[in-house]
Amino acid sequence: MRLSVFVGACALLVGTSVGVSAQTVQKFAFINSQALMQAAPGRAEAELQFQKDMEGFRAQVAKLGDSLSSLEKAYQAEAITLSPAAKDARFKTVQEKKTEYEDRVQKLNEQAQQREAELMQPVMDNVRKVLDDVRSEGGYSFIFDVAAGSVIVSVDKNLDITDRVQAKLRLSAPKAASKATTGPAVAPAGVTTKKPPSK
Repeated sequence: MRLSVFVGACALLVGTSVGVSAQTVQKFAFINSQALMQAAPGRAEAELQFQKDMEGFRAQVAKLGDSLSSLEKAYQAEAITLSPAAKDARFKTVQEKKTEYEDRVQKLNEQAQQREAELMQPVMDNVRKVLDDVRSEGGYSFIFDVAAGSVIVSVDKNLDITDRVQAKLRLSAPKAASKATTGPAVAPAGVTTKKPPSK
């Protein structure tokens, strides 16, 4: 079903471009965003900074987990000797601490995701800018990402401009990947490529 929809959409695009004008030619190309992101300038530095930042997060989670574990062990060891009322009270305390632990871990995970997005934002912005520049310079109407889960069953490898985009990326690294900017990062998807033949 997805293949027929994709083929139909491509046929519609081609048919529309031919019908509008014989002079209007739509150019298409594709990239492999996974390959681009592997080699994107600033990515390795951003990941290294993220790992350093995560050391503090991991230490907090480990400390909270140890505290909760000790409380649970103490409760289990003393539960037999406690009165029903005392046992219920202690059990309630353990459950409250467990809920606090889970809430804190969730907040720490959200902070970690936000920090990762902040660190990767300059890298993603640079990739988007380079893609826009290459699209404009090459006169492409569309650049598809074969790593984004598109159903493409056959393609002309000469349309793969991943290498060209990677070369341009090397010349335009972001200034500081470790400086935080707010906002979520959306990673593009990706395939290895051959350079298109020169005209």
